[in-house]
Amino acid sequence: MAWTGKILRVDLSSGTCIAEPLNMEWATQYLGQRGLASKYLSEEIDPTVDALSAGNKFIMVTGPLTGTMASTGGRYSVVTKSPLTGTIACSNSGGFIGAEMKNAGWDMIIFEGKADSPVYLYLENEKAELLPADDLWGLSVWATDEALHRKHQDPQLRIACVGRSAEAGCLYAGVINDLHRAAGRSGVGTVMASKNLKAVAVRGTRGVGNIKDPVGFMQATEAAKQVLADNAVTSQGLPTYGTQVLMNVINEVGAMPTRNMREVRFEGASNISGEAMHEPRKSDGKPNLVTNAACFGCTIACGRISTIDKGHFTVKNKPEYWGASGGLEYEAAWALGSDTGVDDLDALTYVNFLCNEDGFDPISFGATVAAAMELFEMGVLTEKDTGGLEMRFGSAEALTRSAELTMTGEGFGKELGLGSKRLCEKYGHPELSMTVKGQEFPAYDPRGIQGMGLAYATSNRGACHLRGYTVSSEVMGIPEKTDPLVTDGKAGLVKAFQDATAAVDSAGLCIFTTFAWTLADIAPQIDAACEGGWTMEKLAEVGERIWNLERDFNLAAGLTGKDDTLPKRLLKDAANTGPAQGRVNELDKMLPEYYELRGWNVEGVPTESTRQRLGL
Repeated sequence: MAWTGKILRVDLSSGTCIAEPLNMEWATQYLGQRGLASKYLSEEIDPTVDALSAGNKFIMVTGPLTGTMASTGGRYSVVTKSPLTGTIACSNSGGFIGAEMKNAGWDMIIFEGKADSPVYLYLENEKAELLPADDLWGLSVWATDEALHRKHQDPQLRIACVGRSAEAGCLYAGVINDLHRAAGRSGVGTVMASKNLKAVAVRGTRGVGNIKDPVGFMQATEAAKQVLADNAVTSQGLPTYGTQVLMNVINEVGAMPTRNMREVRFEGASNISGEAMHEPRKSDGKPNLVTNAACFGCTIACGRISTIDKGHFTVKNKPEYWGASGGLEYEAAWALGSDTGVDDLDALTYVNFLCNEDGFDPISFGATVAAAMELFEMGVLTEKDTGGLEMRFGSAEALTRSAELTMTGEGFGKELGLGSKRLCEKYGHPELSMTVKGQEFPAYDPRGIQGMGLAYATSNRGACHLRGYTVSSEVMGIPEKTDPLVTDGKAGLVKAFQDATAAVDSAGLCIFTTFAWTLADIAPQIDAACEGGWTMEKLAEVGERIWNLERDFNLAAGLTGKDDTLPKRLLKDAANTGPAQGRVNELDKMLPEYYELRGWNVEGVPTESTRQRLGL
């Protein structure tokens, strides 16, 4: 079996680190990573618990294929209850720490309680100890990483930590590993900081040696890698442009949320696109993009490494930002750019560096800034409220200064750190918050891509593109083309994508593989690695079980079917241009059919027969 069969339970209140066996019955039901940790969380905490109290738990978890030779087998997840949404949160990250954790011999680390003072976990194979982190508290992610490498004198040490934004209580702070990879959404880093847990440093030298059928696994993974190599998206588009390959595409189809989703096309999209990142700057002849980069075991290499023009106003007197770091992905470029009306590529890159440096989600941040800009232009927010900032759409100065304040929780940055839902409620206009269940929207307007509206509304962690990416079908034609403006059949499409995604996340693989792979490519890899007879059908059922488990958690936490909705702007205000001109999202046509296909009653609650079928 590809599981190590061991979890580490860390009681921060008592300072103990105790190994215990993995519940293998749960592993066969939920596979790993997202599914398995969600099962542990559901069983071990009260879903109504305050997310920032000691009663919440914080779980770092790998999948059975994490750390193996499977392409993209470097993923790990953080699972907890979200302080931003009150829902179950699972935030997935790449890089190298997931594989390092697996190579150290652990499937999962469960943190419970709260330390009396700042600590970090040092994990070297079977050696686990909590060490003082008072000297690290108040440091950025980058400074913390440097300090721990200097202290332990091991360049192979892999580190995940929180920055100052999490310490300051920003509700969408993430956990950053390997300097610029992030478990970035839903405030998982805020939970980590609330426990006085600054960092997790891991060194593993044991390797992953529990493969059920090593020869069969090599054959299955090599065949799957060839599928990735033969696919234009995973062999050319993503390595060349990263997810930024989508900027001009989504803008062209009229689904680019712009200026707090008032519009569906951004006139400046080409200036902040993947193509623009390749173009030489006029000032120094160098492009924004330095190179692409890959996570552990990845044959796609979609990561971006970028630089900023040294003469740009954001870094002109800040040489610490003149080096290369993690560059813009599509979601960040959209949220920081199109949604705020800013088309300054260097300004967006600078803010993205700050998000990496101090660990806060660029999607939620950008969308919150966009909401603040609309409030400002309405005259509801004033310079007195913002500390002198003119929060106008298109202002690169307002965007970058807002990021500088949010990264440390200073001044108006403290309010921006609440997220757009709480910000807009405070200033009397909750309708201007473009969120579902309190989490900000990603970069696809559901008036122009109907299926994504249903996917957003029903997502178990709030608005999210990575819980059911129907853009693959509705825009890219993967695995087959469906009309983005049609609602018929979208309930089944969304359910299929949601279930498959839950299975892929739980395996320890990257969701980007599914631009080329189907479950038919993934099942043979898991079957060769793990006991249990893994087929496409079994994986789909596991995904469905995970989705319903998450739904049960949210219902117990107090959410209802009424939370499966979209902002009125998207249901009432028609798109003003493009192919979807005159259209709103027709959620009311899709949601009842979705509930029926899910085996839920009209209020969105799983029926007893559904529970019995899935073994819940």
